[in-house]
Amino acid sequence: MNKPLLAALSVLAIAGTGVAPAVAAPRAAAVTVDFAGTVSLSNCSGSVIRFPNSTDTAPALVMTNGHCLETGFPDPGEVITGQSSSRTFGLLNSAGTKVATLRANQVVYSTMTDTDVTIYRTTTTYAAIKSAYNISPLTVSATHPTAGSAIKVVSGYWKTIYSCNIDGFVYRLKEGDWTWKDSVRYTSACNTIGGTSGSPVIDTSTGQVVAVNNTGNEDGETCTENNPCEVDANGTVTVREGINYAEETYNIPACFTSANVLNLSASTCTLPKP
Repeated sequence: MNKPLLAALSVLAIAGTGVAPAVAAPRAAAVTVDFAGTVSLSNCSGSVIRFPNSTDTAPALVMTNGHCLETGFPDPGEVITGQSSSRTFGLLNSAGTKVATLRANQVVYSTMTDTDVTIYRTTTTYAAIKSAYNISPLTVSATHPTAGSAIKVVSGYWKTIYSCNIDGFVYRLKEGDWTWKDSVRYTSACNTIGGTSGSPVIDTSTGQVVAVNNTGNEDGETCTENNPCEVDANGTVTVREGINYAEETYNIPACFTSANVLNLSASTCTLPKP
C-alpha cells in the first residue's frame, strides 16, 4: 500500500485477479489535469470531490484512503460512519500551491473492506470554495473505468502527477489482513510511493475521478504488507513487483443524495455497510 508517511503503516491485504476487459474505444482529446481541487493531508493525499448530482450548496466532501483515517486503519469488515473529525486539509490550486485550509467536521464513511476509502464532510460548501478561490471540486464518475484508458494520479502531498494507463482489473487484491474487490492495476509508468495514498485517479478523456490510489508491491513478496498480491476467481495468486494499484470509485455516487448525505440503504448502493 502506498502507506501514509510519518506512520508505521500496515498495508492492505487480499487477492486480486485481473479481468481483461475490452480494449478502450477511441477517446477524445485529453483534458488538462492539474492540482486544482486536490488536497494535502498530514501523511496522505486526497481531493475535494462531488458526485454527478451534488448541488453547489452541499457541504464539500474530501476523499482519501481508508488507511489514511486519522484514528487508524479500520479493521477487516469494519465500516465507520458519522464519526466526529476536525482534520484539516491543504487546498491546492492548479499550480499545486496551497491557497486555503479546509476543515472536516465528520468522517462520513470509511472502510478498508472491499475498497479503501475515507470520505470527510467539511465545514464549507462547493459554492463557497469556488467564490473564494475559484476552485471547483473533482467529479467522481458513476461509470466503471475502462481498461487501456489514459489516467493521471495526482498527489497533493508530493505535488506530483503520475501519468500511465489502466492495465486491467484485479478480481481480488490481497494485502495483509485486507482484501479489495475489482481493483485497478496501473501500467508500470505510475510508480507511486508512500504519501500518494488517497490521490485521485483521473481519466484524462473526461477529467473525472475513476479510482483512488492506494497500494503497490514494493519487494516482490506475496500478500504481505506493502506487497499486495492478485488473486483470480480460481484462486490463482499472481505477484507483480513494482506494480501499483487503486480502488474504483464509480459505486460511491449511488450512496449519496444530492445534498451529499450518505444513504447506504439506497437501492443501488453497493458499498459495504456497518
